[in-house]
Amino acid sequence: MPYKAISDIGEFGLISRLSKLVEPTLAEAPSLVKGIGDDCAVYRLSETLMQVATTDLLAEEVHFDLLFTPLRHLGSKCISVNVSDICAMNALPTYALVSLAIPPSFSVEMVEELYRGMSHAASGYGLAIAGGDTSSSRSGLVITISMTGETAKERLTMRSGAKPGDLICVTGTLGGAAAGLKMLMREKNIMLDHLSNNEPYSKSLMADLQEYSDAIRRQLLPAARLDTIRLFHASGVTPSAMIDISDGISSDLGHLCRCSDTGALIHERAIPVNTQAREIADELQEDALAWALSGGEDYELLFTLPKEQAAFLAGNRDISVIGEITEKEKGVLLSDIYGMTLSLDDLGGYDHFRT
Repeated sequence: MPYKAISDIGEFGLISRLSKLVEPTLAEAPSLVKGIGDDCAVYRLSETLMQVATTDLLAEEVHFDLLFTPLRHLGSKCISVNVSDICAMNALPTYALVSLAIPPSFSVEMVEELYRGMSHAASGYGLAIAGGDTSSSRSGLVITISMTGETAKERLTMRSGAKPGDLICVTGTLGGAAAGLKMLMREKNIMLDHLSNNEPYSKSLMADLQEYSDAIRRQLLPAARLDTIRLFHASGVTPSAMIDISDGISSDLGHLCRCSDTGALIHERAIPVNTQAREIADELQEDALAWALSGGEDYELLFTLPKEQAAFLAGNRDISVIGEITEKEKGVLLSDIYGMTLSLDDLGGYDHFRT
């Protein structure tokens, strides 16, 4: 029997197949509310309290490049991307476990610098790093973070609760992280070209990048939107569905709609494209909207809200209404500035096995 390449089915096709294989184990976990298929797994701690749990793996040369990623920044980002998953469940983070596979080129001081970034971020989010594991690596650095959080039963938000007519909202601005990565990669390639041609390259890799500092910060030091979750809790507002934007709206909105069995219509004019992403796109003659839709790594929150709760949005400049949930048969669509509609499925998002 011929083997199938993972690239033939992609990351999410692989997850779907693996989900079927582990399905029989779910009968052994009566307190499990949600398994594979959301930002976190959900467990029932009591009649009123839910625990959410997530894990994330970051591998050198896949998720990060140490030529332009300071170790302290990397440590902070590892924590933030997991907190973002906790936030997507409308929960607050509690504990983290850190596992490292460390290459022989690393010194004790380098590992300590990585942990300084993790500790600083964890303190800012109010969570404890409670343990983990270490191993050697024969290739690059590999980091795995596992994290738990808690939320009240009535506040728990999953991808599956959106209903036709709900507003589609997003926090912050989009496309900045992708733009930052573009500039970092450009400078790295300039440096490598000089070195390969035996030409001097005396300046720092970051020397010419100060004017792009906002976009670069969004790539290297993203911040999970715990502030938005605290605002939800303080205001008594619970989104009907939510997901964090790790792969781009075009992909993540599709996940939310598939879980909710709905369609969606979003409007290009309403998408909050990061200002510096627009400037960088103009300089590179690329499309900032494409970065906002498919670039990923923004770690903003994409959520839906019943229209009767729309008053919550009044005056909040950090949340944009970008569209509306529709019936499933209408598909997941983008209306452009010319009034034409196109399928977001055609735009795609980040896929580890198809990139």
